[in-house]
Amino acid sequence: MTADAPLEREEVPFWFDPLCPWAWITSRWLLEVEQVRPVRADWRIMSLAYLNLEQREGEGLSEDYRALMERAWGPVRVCAAAVEHAGPQVLGGLYTAIGVRLHNQRRRDDPTVLPEALADVGLSASRAAAAASTQFDQKIKRSHHQAFDEVGLDVGTPVLRIRGTALFGPVITPAPRGEAAGRLWDGLALIAGTDGFFELKRTRTRKASFE
Repeated sequence: MTADAPLEREEVPFWFDPLCPWAWITSRWLLEVEQVRPVRADWRIMSLAYLNLEQREGEGLSEDYRALMERAWGPVRVCAAAVEHAGPQVLGGLYTAIGVRLHNQRRRDDPTVLPEALADVGLSASRAAAAASTQFDQKIKRSHHQAFDEVGLDVGTPVLRIRGTALFGPVITPAPRGEAAGRLWDGLALIAGTDGFFELKRTRTRKASFE
């Protein structure tokens, strides 16, 4: 490689459910990391609904949270339908289009979010009908299992894989920017390379911030 040749970028699989605000913040951090480290996000879907309602059998869920999980199928199904139609390269843009509306604009109960987001990435708004269909559920579950068969069922989203090791998190707010994002990546890379590492955690004392 010559001195001025571009660095080969490291692929970082990142599993998200569009409904999760914490995954959204972490995803914005990873986009910052792309600007300061030779990495590239490989966006993949998981399902909080599948995790909580089926894998965990709804144990300990309040009525309100159970209802939220039932609704959580919709956005991830639309993501799966978009990938089926346009390929996995559409997922990053679609996640951004959905996430901005759900989280930054706080439009969780707005039925126009999914059609608008599809239009943003050049797909027909009619594909939002996938939200109410089980057609792509097996594809969602296969992607989900690629992460959770390794990382376990006692975590949620986000999950990312760094250099062969799947980790839950990082759970952060707000998303670090610039070199601060890069330093967090460097630390996670060190953790991922430590044989036998399992957990590092403290109680959250802040609400999710999308600034």
